[in-house]
Amino acid sequence: MESVFEAFISNPALYSAGHLVGETLHFPTNTEEVQSLLKRIGVDGVRCQEYFIISFDSDILGLYDYLGEYENIDELNHLAHLLKELSPSERETLEAVMDSGQHCGSVQDLINLTQNLDCYDFHPGVDNEEMLGRLYVEDMESLEVPDNIKPYFDFEAYGRDISINENGHFAPGGYVTKVSNDFREVYHGPQDIPAEHRVFAYPQLSIREQMAAYQEIIDGSSKEGFRRLAEKHHEER
Repeated sequence: MESVFEAFISNPALYSAGHLVGETLHFPTNTEEVQSLLKRIGVDGVRCQEYFIISFDSDILGLYDYLGEYENIDELNHLAHLLKELSPSERETLEAVMDSGQHCGSVQDLINLTQNLDCYDFHPGVDNEEMLGRLYVEDMESLEVPDNIKPYFDFEAYGRDISINENGHFAPGGYVTKVSNDFREVYHGPQDIPAEHRVFAYPQLSIREQMAAYQEIIDGSSKEGFRRLAEKHHEER
């Protein structure tokens, strides 16, 4: 399955003890991959039930800037599936809107943004006010300027007025502006994630593994077990 973004998942109990034990999870993902990764880094649901995301990486410009350390894996997977369905032009629009800082305060915001990209117009390659002015005059013909006047026309000033009036934004890939206020909040939280996008599950431990985990907790030796896990993970890398 083609990866849209990836996250480096770590064990917080080991991290706080000075051991960086973690692995990269590629999204979209599936339950088997999640369980396998969690088991390898010691997040077994018994001795350790929490995970910690060290970093993100993605080809979608700026996406990792809006993803945090404690994101919900199911939400991330749902977002990845929605991003995967976007066309190249829709991805460019998404990147431009994110660069403007709109609707990107949380994974919930980003999920909703993917569903509302038709509220925006994106003009690729338009990265300054003069280009914007020429676009609106020469291509969109929003203002009639006689040909003999065009050499003297201030396209930059006209483009500046347009961007101010539209509250538009010059992003690295082009110019984006909101053209509709019909932005719908279609996603309200994890309860709205489709069943086929829900992937989080702790590893399935054998009876012997469960007994050993509970015994470590009873004996107060979980830290020692985590230390051995960290050493094993370091040797295998």
